[in-house]
Amino acid sequence: MTDDPVLTELLKVLEGNPEVLPLRVRVIELLAERARYADALAQCATALGQDPGNEQVLALLQQCTAALANPGAQTSAAPTYSAPAPQQPVAPERPAGFDWQAAEREVEDIVAPAFVDGGEPVAVAAGDVGRFGKSKITLADVGGMDDVKQQLDLSLLGPLRNPELARAFGTSARGGLLLYGPPGVGKTFIASAVAGELGANFYPIEIADILDIYTGASERNLHGIFEVARRNAPCVLFLDEVDALGHKRSQMSGSATMRTVVNQLLTEMDSATNDNDGVYILGATNHPWDIDVALRRPGRFDRMILVTLPDPEARVSILRHHLKDRPVEGIDLGAIANRTEGFSGADLAHICTSATQLAMADAIRSGTVRPVRMADIDQALAQVRPSAGSWFESARSVVEFANTDGAYDELARYMKRMKLR
Repeated sequence: MTDDPVLTELLKVLEGNPEVLPLRVRVIELLAERARYADALAQCATALGQDPGNEQVLALLQQCTAALANPGAQTSAAPTYSAPAPQQPVAPERPAGFDWQAAEREVEDIVAPAFVDGGEPVAVAAGDVGRFGKSKITLADVGGMDDVKQQLDLSLLGPLRNPELARAFGTSARGGLLLYGPPGVGKTFIASAVAGELGANFYPIEIADILDIYTGASERNLHGIFEVARRNAPCVLFLDEVDALGHKRSQMSGSATMRTVVNQLLTEMDSATNDNDGVYILGATNHPWDIDVALRRPGRFDRMILVTLPDPEARVSILRHHLKDRPVEGIDLGAIANRTEGFSGADLAHICTSATQLAMADAIRSGTVRPVRMADIDQALAQVRPSAGSWFESARSVVEFANTDGAYDELARYMKRMKLR
């Protein structure tokens, strides 16, 4: 029987572009639609290796394992299955008149999706850099981190919600707010939550969206990004890896290109030369001490908020989030949280993913689908170590020897409280 030409074509494209995750997800969906669950599971394992926390892949994984375990009626007993019989390929409805151009258009749509993860689809003009959309989360979705929420309320949300009081006290939400802390603590998630709290567009930008090998292109990209944000105000413009973009110009003697990029960023953020009303600029960095001093002056990134490792409440929330769509049994989130002090949010996500993969591997070996249990979590905990240690080593030197202006007093207090110095 002739194989499904749509699926065959997509598999060929995937073979040549194995790193394109949306394409792999679409292949998994098609395999599942055609009841080729074993093949779909193999693709799920590869996809989770690329993006361990991908919720769409995890949902497909659960769907395929459930289908293999219980192809007939629902039963209350623990599902078991034998090795599935080879799936018969599905013949196309009209093999002689198959529309290959339509298949190619579908491939193009998959390789270049036009929507923002976690938000509503948003149309962008030709030549615009990056993507933006509406955030569906608010600070209520951020577990724990009460100190961070309080500082966000005082420095940004409060003045915006109470403009008359802000004027009376001589405060303003203008300028930029810099989130800093070790990697993997959820700075991007918090920025998205701020956008949701304000009901504003969320426009996340990474260093790769800006830098270009051609002279002048990086500056044009940066200007274009700010223009997109201004056109779509109210907008939270989130600049990730600000230290890479706005590095100290005194240390760039051999890189004239990067110096001009820093100058362009200073110009775009300067309220005297640009109207950024309704554009709330949030930056994130792991190394604020490497940022050019001019970017820390009033009207630019003049306010900093330390985003620390998740507290116990936040760890429970993060673990619940990463396990919510997975088959679990007997999981004690509080016990896991108590054993993971010093772990970042990314570390906790890694634990959940590793435990799920262990349960899936066991199911494949035994032929019996089972949920993720505490034994899997224990095994994952033995393999995953906290990743923020090296960051605190660097931070300790800054706190001890480069904190003459008190900019890192909050970090010093946190490290002392956590016995990290």
